[in-house]
Amino acid sequence: MITEFKLPEKWQQRWDEQGFSEPSIIQETVYGPLVKGENLVGISPTGSGKTLAYLLPTMQNVTPDEGNQLLILTSSQELGIQVAEVARQWGKDLGLNVQPFIGGANVKRQIEKLKTKPEVLIGTPGRIVELIKQKKIKSHQLKTIIFDEADQLFLPGASHLVEEIVRSLQQEVQFGFFSATADQALPAIQAIQPDIQVFDVTKEDRSKGVVKHTYLIYPSRRLVDGLRRLAHIEAFQGLVFFNQLQDLGSAEEKLLFHHLRVASLASDQSKELRKMALELFKQGKIVELLTTDVASRGLDITGLPYVINAEVPLTKESYLHRAGRVGRMGASGQVVTIVQENTLPRLKKLAKELDLPLTEVFLHGGALLDEQPEKEVHQPKERKPLKEKTETRAKQTPVKAKPKVKNRKKAQKNKGARKSKK
Repeated sequence: MITEFKLPEKWQQRWDEQGFSEPSIIQETVYGPLVKGENLVGISPTGSGKTLAYLLPTMQNVTPDEGNQLLILTSSQELGIQVAEVARQWGKDLGLNVQPFIGGANVKRQIEKLKTKPEVLIGTPGRIVELIKQKKIKSHQLKTIIFDEADQLFLPGASHLVEEIVRSLQQEVQFGFFSATADQALPAIQAIQPDIQVFDVTKEDRSKGVVKHTYLIYPSRRLVDGLRRLAHIEAFQGLVFFNQLQDLGSAEEKLLFHHLRVASLASDQSKELRKMALELFKQGKIVELLTTDVASRGLDITGLPYVINAEVPLTKESYLHRAGRVGRMGASGQVVTIVQENTLPRLKKLAKELDLPLTEVFLHGGALLDEQPEKEVHQPKERKPLKEKTETRAKQTPVKAKPKVKNRKKAQKNKGARKSKK
């Protein structure tokens, strides 16, 4: 029971039905301040339950049938879709209308949804700015704004959208900033809220399951062969990350040629294709989902056993968020980074900066092994002994062939044949 949360009875029932025993540290830490309407930054590891950490307290402060009140900004379309699904589950118990407004979707349909006056809005910054400019979202009614994956939202190229949303507000609102690496965005956050509280529970959090961090030495020219062999491992399913979109496309084409159950999740795809690929992967109908860092944030795939880095991630933050797709809420998992002799030092440097134990694995016999398999020594085939010659044959003297007579006369040639005709 989580009576200290003072959840509504329907929510307590849902909490128990979903198998939660007790709140994670980040959920317990920020619940009280958010319910009271305080501004804060919440920092905790990937997979520690940050979505419910901000949804449960803030949704309780929303009043049904009073229009747009809670806005949740997400750094990607996938994250927005996922947060909307979770918010709808819990929101319906309180009679709240939850609607997603993400880029890539039909804007006219979204405008129609806004006519229903949803209390909870979830969206990507670009689309939210567009709807505010068209005066379809009533920003003056907003009471709370949550920034999910805040460090991504404040990156150059995206921060101006966030700033535009903040400028559109006509009253004081509550702010909540969440990410595993939100500390990197603190200067930008403090520019909005100078004295904001920071709750970093990274060191205290124990929600992370056992995750093995490993590397596989494999020739870069045979990368697709390595991915093909990994896909045939028993009970294998993995998110495969690439640094470049073009490398992803090339690998997907070759793997599909081998009739493997793979799909891609890329930024240049439509919302429908991305949603379908993710859903098929969650259902276990796809063995490998090829993607870039677009899928490294916030995606919650229950029981995912493997994350595969097709190459060394470009930054330690990238590695951290990719690895966060496994080991979520106590589950175990394995991260495998494919390297070559010249890229291995860069991976070891990342692991050292993140204080992660790193071990080598070997792909052999349809399995990933922790120890190098012994090389098979091919013994020469034993030659069958020749049959012993019989004593009689041993004593036989070889018949000497008659020497050929060169330059025989025509009359002497084929002499035997002429005799038989007589």
